[in-house]
Amino acid sequence: MYINPFVEYLKFEKKCSAHTTLAYEKDVENFHLFIQSEFNENDLSKVSYTLIRSWIVQLVDSGITNRSINRKISSLNTFYKFLIKTSVIEENPLAKHRALKISKNIQVPFSEKEVIEVLDLLSKADDFESFRNKAIVELFYSTGMRRAELINLRVEDVSVIKKSIKVLGKRNKERIVPLLSTVLISINEYLEFRENLPNITDGEFLFLTAKGNKLYPNLIYRVIINYFKKVSAKVKRSPHILRHSFATHLLNQGAELNAVKELLGHTSLASTQVYTHNDIAKLKDVYKNTHPRNEG
Repeated sequence: MYINPFVEYLKFEKKCSAHTTLAYEKDVENFHLFIQSEFNENDLSKVSYTLIRSWIVQLVDSGITNRSINRKISSLNTFYKFLIKTSVIEENPLAKHRALKISKNIQVPFSEKEVIEVLDLLSKADDFESFRNKAIVELFYSTGMRRAELINLRVEDVSVIKKSIKVLGKRNKERIVPLLSTVLISINEYLEFRENLPNITDGEFLFLTAKGNKLYPNLIYRVIINYFKKVSAKVKRSPHILRHSFATHLLNQGAELNAVKELLGHTSLASTQVYTHNDIAKLKDVYKNTHPRNEG
């Protein structure tokens, strides 16, 4: 009853992406099915925190991680805020809810040496896919953009004159990110090979498959895995780790936190501060060279 208007609100007022909108919709629908089957309640506007707590207990018992449960409850919280906004209810049943505790997974960035080694491997590019992959890795590392942002890049977003690229981030927020000359060269080399593809169906997008179609998430993931497993023994190797490396390396070189925040497309500094943890080797050097009790 209230879900369809909620979805419209997410799409047109909140400007959420299709992926985010679908996730919110599924979470609310799953909760709706739960209260129908367990409590014979069909009206989402008449829900108490007791019913929500019962759903949380069921989710915990099913083995879902606390992080995933918090995401589902966040969706539900957004839904009830919408019902308040539209005067359907007066109080949010989740007003006093506290998120479940989650363990902090420390994500270890690639070292500068590892990134350089991968770029050296990619310098031997000699066909369409290797030139494309070289441009992808260089673009990830030089801009810190997200995987979805890279997939949705269009040819027209690259400005050779301004040496920049327009990135469409979360909630359709645009940002302009500067490009290194070496990255522009890699993009141009890739585009020259792209012109020879026999069947291009999604030509407006910057990066394509060998069949001329728009890239998809798993392909991007495999590109990063396949190259970085050759130079890195880290357990987690992904586009996000490359984004993490971009931010960490900039901060280690003295970049201002606010500047990195803008480059990453974060809405708050809190999101960017996760990248401020220096590696232990650097901390040891600082400690050794600056602590007044150090005797050499």
